Amino acid sequence: MPQAQARAVLPVVLLGCGGVGRHLLRHIVSCRSLHANQGVAIRVVGVADSSSLLVADDVRASGLDDALLNDLCSAKSAGSPLSSLLARGHCQVFNKPEAMGKVIDAATMLGRTTGLVIVDCSATYDTVGVLKDAVDHGCCVVLANKKPLTCAYEDFKKLTSHFRQIRFESTVGAGLPVIASVTRIIASGDPVSRIVGSLSGTLGYVMSELEDGNFFSEVVKTAKALGYTEPDPRDDLSGMDVARKALILARLLGQQISMENINVESLYPSELGPEVMSTTDFLESGLAKLDETIEEKVKAASLRGNVLRYVCVIGKTGCQVGLQEVPKDSALGRLRGSDNVVEIYSRCYESSPLVIQGAGAGNDTTAAGVLADIIDLQDLFQARP
Repeated sequence: MPQAQARAVLPVVLLGCGGVGRHLLRHIVSCRSLHANQGVAIRVVGVADSSSLLVADDVRASGLDDALLNDLCSAKSAGSPLSSLLARGHCQVFNKPEAMGKVIDAATMLGRTTGLVIVDCSATYDTVGVLKDAVDHGCCVVLANKKPLTCAYEDFKKLTSHFRQIRFESTVGAGLPVIASVTRIIASGDPVSRIVGSLSGTLGYVMSELEDGNFFSEVVKTAKALGYTEPDPRDDLSGMDVARKALILARLLGQQISMENINVESLYPSELGPEVMSTTDFLESGLAKLDETIEEKVKAASLRGNVLRYVCVIGKTGCQVGLQEVPKDSALGRLRGSDNVVEIYSRCYESSPLVIQGAGAGNDTTAAGVLADIIDLQDLFQARP
């Protein structure tokens, strides 16, 4: 279906073309027919990486064609710069610091006319200013990047006060409907009293493998080999990624807190931190030093009929992130592999919480959640003549 026949045309600028961003572009291209049948057309008018912006020659009239988007994904996977695509024509490349200025130019031009969706799949705090400017110009924002929502509370409030214009489901639980469920319960007048969740696929895998008697060091190395962890597993073992997700949920519940207010339990001591030893040394010698302590905790939990899980607990007055014993037969205790699970307690769900469980990690899953968020904005856009 030609774009002119669509009921809603959504121009998109993508910030970040790493794993999630590339999967998103591939999803957009592969879902053309599906979206056309729904009367929706997504027009990618610009893609930015950490150093530059590739943008269509005329963002008001056209986007980057699908063949170019596929070539872009291949180029970035191979480590090539966006400028390598200039030979394709019908596009321009702007380098930093000019690149972000061009994004604002597009927001200014399209925000109050055809509309524009800024999609942040980066992993940086640097996009906060651009996102705030974008919503001021009437643009929509879709986030997979957690950091803009976990910096200053004023920035969180600024972005989420434009609630019709922002979607950030994929910041917590990838494609799982955690944010949507919490906001629906709150909107119904049913106050949420507590949220308990295992929100790291990596740490969920590690914890469930420990139940089988495996050493912590070997489980972490296996998780790294399977691609579950960051290049430096301490980025996962520190618990900071879970803490960011917990902070977003806590702020959704109205808590005006910051990262400094969250008690985060790291699974390694500071003397094994990245400031002290390299990733290689940590994997080869540091990890094994943790085996005995972790094994003792696993056995102690088992004697009480419990298992260990790395969880966030968000109550009325704050939140904690760290190891916790949970009953084996609970939703958290039954969790296996890299799935996420979230329990939401409220007046209506006090004795039997709302439980959301499923794949909560992975570039493909996260990108699918981002695409669903983009499509969810379609009612704010009108088809071009």
